[in-house]
Amino acid sequence: MKIFARNFFIITTPFVLMVLINEVIRTKINETPYSAHGITAINSAEYLKEKCSWACHNNTAYCKSHHVKYLKSNYKLTDVFYFGAISALASTGNYGAANIIFLVLLFPITILYFFIKSLNIQNKIRKL
Repeated sequence: MKIFARNFFIITTPFVLMVLINEVIRTKINETPYSAHGITAINSAEYLKEKCSWACHNNTAYCKSHHVKYLKSNYKLTDVFYFGAISALASTGNYGAANIIFLVLLFPITILYFFIKSLNIQNKIRKL
C-alpha cells in the first residue's frame, strides 16, 4: 500500500500543481484573454513587450525578439528542435489534440513512469 500511495502521489502531484498554478495566475491577468473555437485561454491575446502572451504562441518571431534573453546565440540549434516538434505535431492533422496528447499527457507520464521504475529498482538494491 505504501508503494501505491507513493506512486499515486508522484503521478498526480505535477498535474494538480499545474492546474493550481494556472488557476492562481488566471486571477492576476488583466488583459483580454485569447479565445478560439469557443474556448477562452488563460493568457492574453495582446502583444505584450513585458511578458509572453498567446500572441507569442501564434507569432514566434515576436516572442523571440522581445522575450528571449539568454539563448539568442543558439537559435540555429534550438529552432531545429522547436520547429521540428511543431511540424511533427501539425503533421497529425490536429495540432491542438496532438499537443495535448503528446506534450501534456504521454511525455510527462513516460517521465513519471521511468522515475517510479528507478525508485522501485533503488528499493530492490537496498533490500539486497
